Amino acid sequence: MLGLVRRLLGIAPPHADVPAAQWQRVERGLPFLDYLPAAERVRLREMALEFLRRKEFHGAQGLQLDDDMLLAIALQACLPVLHIGLQAYDGWVGVVVYPGDFVVPRRTVDEAGVLHEYDDEVLGEAWEGGPVLIAWFGHEDGPPGVNVVIHEFAHKLDMENGGVDGLPRLRPGMSRQAWAEAFAQAYEDFCAEVDRGADTEIDPYGAEHPGEFFAVVSEAFFETPHVLKRRFPAVYAQLCLFYGLDPATRLPIAPTAGRP
Repeated sequence: MLGLVRRLLGIAPPHADVPAAQWQRVERGLPFLDYLPAAERVRLREMALEFLRRKEFHGAQGLQLDDDMLLAIALQACLPVLHIGLQAYDGWVGVVVYPGDFVVPRRTVDEAGVLHEYDDEVLGEAWEGGPVLIAWFGHEDGPPGVNVVIHEFAHKLDMENGGVDGLPRLRPGMSRQAWAEAFAQAYEDFCAEVDRGADTEIDPYGAEHPGEFFAVVSEAFFETPHVLKRRFPAVYAQLCLFYGLDPATRLPIAPTAGRP
């Protein structure tokens, strides 16, 4: 087994443990990386290896993690912080990978003080100060239009600023007011579209909460940037500033079946 899996035993791998052919094989499964210039692709790979050195990975429910899986997770986790830095993920170490969606027990108290206990089936979850839990799917098995890794690591960025509220720690020079105005209007419009059953093109789960909206539009920013830029241009512009990237300028527009 290659050095990435040796990392799980506490042995940091040298760069030579990942041959070029393996990088290429893993990245073929992540076509949204194609917009990155060569220099940024190299930087992302280096960050992914450093991420694997810093974090502890665990396969849940008997899932056996292999090198390709670890590389794919690390590349996606590092993409949002490519120009922010891995320090944004400090303060926690665990990444737990499940074989598909999984159940999290919930306990809530309603306004009348009644305790409700139930099982919630989820694709991922990020815990403040704790691990990231993600579902792993084969390339053909995952839910369409969803990137679990980017979604949950966007939550981790949101938590940097305290809680999950859709307002992460903004980069120097960004305007908190401009961010709030762009996201508040887009979220209101998006919730209205979801409520009336419109085809939103963006995962309707984003209407659950402003924090979920930030995570969902972060997925769209990297995977379907042209859709996000067309639907919510002010949000797209803010995410360009936040992530330090402008994928719509380099990623070809994918044909959309059934749309004029």
